[in-house]
Amino acid sequence: MADQLLAIVQDTFEGQIDFEGQRQAEYLTTGLLATAGAIAFLVGYALQDIYLSLLIGLGGTALTFLIVVPPWPYFNKNPLDWLPAGSATSGVGIEVEGKKVN
Repeated sequence: MADQLLAIVQDTFEGQIDFEGQRQAEYLTTGLLATAGAIAFLVGYALQDIYLSLLIGLGGTALTFLIVVPPWPYFNKNPLDWLPAGSATSGVGIEVEGKKVN
């Protein structure tokens, strides 16, 4: 029972995303932070209020954190099928110039 709960918690917090999900997360991070920075600068400049500018920048950073950091399911839409653990060392089925390689 405890092992099952631990496995569920590990799966939740492990953060498995695929390579395409990593690319999406990077693009989202760059776009959201650039947008938040531009809005913060423009509002701060227009109102001559550095405090408001910093609050908008902090809010944009927090929003980006909430969108990108958790392992949302849409970051793992293209998982890769990896080889079994023992197949890399055993050399099963590998032939080089007609000779089996161990």
